[in-house]
Amino acid sequence: MVVDDSSVIRGALTRICESDPGILVVASAVNGYAALSSLKRTPVDVVILDIEMPVMDGLTALPEILKIAPKTKVLMASTLTLRNAEISLKAMSLGASDYIPKPSTAQEVQNLDSFQRELVTKVRILAGRPLPRSERTPTAATPPRKDPSAPSTPLKLRPLPSRLPTAFVIGSSTGGPQALMEVMRGLKDVLKPIFITQHMPPKFTTALAKHLTNILGRDVHEASHGQIVEPNGVYLAPGDFHMRVERTTSGHRVLLDQGPKENFCRPSVDPLFKSACDAYAGQVMAVMLTGMGSDGLNGSRYIIDRGGALIAQDEATSVVWGMPGAVSEAGLASAILPLNKIAETICTFAGKR
Repeated sequence: MVVDDSSVIRGALTRICESDPGILVVASAVNGYAALSSLKRTPVDVVILDIEMPVMDGLTALPEILKIAPKTKVLMASTLTLRNAEISLKAMSLGASDYIPKPSTAQEVQNLDSFQRELVTKVRILAGRPLPRSERTPTAATPPRKDPSAPSTPLKLRPLPSRLPTAFVIGSSTGGPQALMEVMRGLKDVLKPIFITQHMPPKFTTALAKHLTNILGRDVHEASHGQIVEPNGVYLAPGDFHMRVERTTSGHRVLLDQGPKENFCRPSVDPLFKSACDAYAGQVMAVMLTGMGSDGLNGSRYIIDRGGALIAQDEATSVVWGMPGAVSEAGLASAILPLNKIAETICTFAGKR
């Protein structure tokens, strides 16, 4: 179902979705109230929900949609403004599955190949119908899951490290904002540097840093170039910038750059993981949360090869088990945990439990 007050945008989103033979748009609605009426008659797998609409906006409609159809996945669609980014993050904390930054006009929608690929990929994944391997673009590439009917082979876990990490690095993508909110609630007593790369555009990372600050009870910085790393600082890569960590004569600092995309992402997880490993002489623990694709796999291997450790979110609690699945199936993880156990494990290795 496509819900947007603009008939032009509704039409454009419908055409994009139905350009994929695996997607059928069975309903559309002009506002949240109309969407609720339609949902009572027509069950759907995914709702693409605009934020700003007359009569009933997206944020008001969201909890009502989930009451009527609790198994339906809601994809928030909003233009790139700070206000809409903040609303999208609030929506995810209330049960929305994911968000997509929406171009502001139908012409922009049609002309942006990257938006069209992202929309189709997210709708299919949320509906539980990921793209066949032969149809995937590099941006949507996710290590193929094993046939669920085949006998399962337990994933091999690495031994836990003998030395405690001096810094933590976290990578996440699809489903990451909600996962980060959950993890941060349990890290209030961790007084070691934490660096986060979440695949997000500008303004959305600004809003996410504010949300995480409120949850953690101390500043989560949207990182700036040259920023000095504090002993208990938390730093989030800003949208459209790679974030790296560098050792200095007096400590550590953050570096930002707009170099080429890595793994078709900017920010990418790999530059953070590799640079932090070098900056902290291998005494790093990586945490791989839910996300599409395999960004962070090379950086995770780099950390493991130099004496660091990695924990990964499990498949059952991940929105997409792409990034954590890639590192788990590569045998790089020392633990594969449900989301509600990750903060506790970080605290243990930070020496707080």
